Amino acid sequence: MITGASSGIGAATARYVAAQGAAVVLMARREDALKALAGEITAAGGRALARPGDVTSVRDVRDVVAAAVDTFGSLDAAFNNAGWGTAGARLHELPEEVYDQIMDVNVRGTWNCLRQQIPVMLAGKGGAIVNTSSIAGQFATGAAAPYVAAKHAVIGMTKAAAAEYGEQGIRVNALVVGTTRTELMEGVIERYPEVEKQAVARTIQRRMAEPLEIARAAAWLLSDDSSFVTGAAVPVDGGCSAV
Repeated sequence: MITGASSGIGAATARYVAAQGAAVVLMARREDALKALAGEITAAGGRALARPGDVTSVRDVRDVVAAAVDTFGSLDAAFNNAGWGTAGARLHELPEEVYDQIMDVNVRGTWNCLRQQIPVMLAGKGGAIVNTSSIAGQFATGAAAPYVAAKHAVIGMTKAAAAEYGEQGIRVNALVVGTTRTELMEGVIERYPEVEKQAVARTIQRRMAEPLEIARAAAWLLSDDSSFVTGAAVPVDGGCSAV
């Protein structure tokens, strides 16, 4: 199960793991883009199910998890990748509705997914979950203050879930993602061109990531190749957190 799957990191991960043989259940709000991606994966010989939905809705998440089990027989791995953020406005200038959206998508959305995914994994053979955090989950990046707070919260929730369910065969990790050329980030850069220069200046590699680079790390954490990794906040940030 991959949320935020209609573009960017989510779509790249869907293509990558499907090419390796995984059956993917794709969740995002944009139905047309989601169905197009599922069709692309299927045409390439993969297995994909598109289920539009909003991670802030308990009902939507429950329905997608149920569809995964009904269609493919189990839920073995989940990439809780849906997120939303912005930049530009200082904390005291940020409208309440922007705060609410940032916290709802990033924190409540992750919470909703974990609450529905974990019982299914407990009833099966366990599984692996990856939550998308950010370098904003470790320090202030210039993103809006609620986004920084939300991505810190994702790491905290990841550690708590890993500790609670590790003995029952469920691994939970977070990706600490550096600035990546996603549709959302391109929109931010269009409004605030200085963001790209600031982001690149922070990294050892002096560039932004491509979605596929993040997808490869997510796939590793979701696979048995990372079987002794849980409760971790894994940086995929071009060295940003090293300096």
